[in-house]
Amino acid sequence: MTEKLVTVEIADQSGHTTAQLTPAEAVEVVQQNADAWVFANDRLVQPNELANADFADIDTVRIVPGLVGGSQ
Repeated sequence: MTEKLVTVEIADQSGHTTAQLTPAEAVEVVQQNADAWVFANDRLVQPNELANADFADIDTVRIVPGLVGGSQ
């Protein structure tokens, strides 16, 4: 039996990258992008929450740059 793959989308200044990764690989990519916002199935999650998640219910992980608000 093969391990489940998760679609991981990583957005950055140059566009975005999509990959099919194992849950362990997805968690590793999230850890490498510590300042980013992480969405699991369109729900904002904390990176450590994803590390402990049940990937049976997660099909897509999106990693996007965090938004910063404020005035000039």
